[in-house]
Amino acid sequence: MTDEIRIHVADSLTDDDLAAIERLLPQLSSTATFDRSRLESMLEHDGTDLVVAREGRRIVGMATLASFPLPTGVRGHLDDVVVDSALRGRGIARLLLEAVIEFARERRVRTLDLTSRPSRQSAIRLYESLGFERRDSMLMRYTGELAR
Repeated sequence: MTDEIRIHVADSLTDDDLAAIERLLPQLSSTATFDRSRLESMLEHDGTDLVVAREGRRIVGMATLASFPLPTGVRGHLDDVVVDSALRGRGIARLLLEAVIEFARERRVRTLDLTSRPSRQSAIRLYESLGFERRDSMLMRYTGELAR
């Protein structure tokens, strides 16, 4: 039951919110690092929305919608979707994703993409149930140095 879960775009983060996000990051990726200033800059960035799920006042999940104009239209990318492992199976991820899709519609995003590791079968089933389709494409990542 998810009656007490509230989904919204964060416009500010308290110290408790930041601590909750710091606890969620290792559940998202073993290489993710917490950086308060990076999170604060996300909130100020026009093309990035941090969508959070709250149980009461506590953040228990999050997702990031990045949207950006290109010559072919406004594109969106869904990243960093995570729900606290103790609360999985309650439909929180579905609520987060439905909210992100609605926010993308409101922002007139032409396409919304995401990537997922093939081993994350339950997440892939969830994405597909919401209308995401597998694409015949090759994800490439530049591995040279970018950040200095």
